[in-house]
Amino acid sequence: MQQALFGGGCFWCTESVFLQLKGVEKVTSGYAGGHTLDPNYDDICTGNTGHAEVILIDFDDSQINFKQLLDVFFATHDPTTLNRQGNDIGTQYRSVIYYFNAQQQTEAEAYINQLKTEGLNIVTELSPAPTFYPAEDYHQNFYARNPSQGYCNFSIPPKLLKLSSKFQELLR
Repeated sequence: MQQALFGGGCFWCTESVFLQLKGVEKVTSGYAGGHTLDPNYDDICTGNTGHAEVILIDFDDSQINFKQLLDVFFATHDPTTLNRQGNDIGTQYRSVIYYFNAQQQTEAEAYINQLKTEGLNIVTELSPAPTFYPAEDYHQNFYARNPSQGYCNFSIPPKLLKLSSKFQELLR
């Protein structure tokens, strides 16, 4: 079992995408990359803690590899907008990859460099994995438990549609 730690905007959105993938055993929404201990949702929403909304992905690398997770990550959020995803604005919504080992770092650097050679202005932060703080229980598996919530209805279905149209072979 391996882990990946990504931030690509609202963790409700990113969690709902990665839960659809074969080989992904668990996705935990949370916070990482800030300067305060034990942040909570209200704290990070101020933008003053430095944390990003992130997801910790537990995956079976015999079924899905880190490169495939990067494919999905970059296809389902905008890595060219600094501290913003759609209507969500602030450093807590930044695009970030926190790597756990040298292989993840190398693969993510190569991926970002390839996108840059294609002319994209990638702003995705790439850093060693910091302390991960799980979000409050009500944030976990939020979309599955609240499918009619307004924000979810607006933001998540387009991501899931993109996922199913581009990555059919990776879906459960």
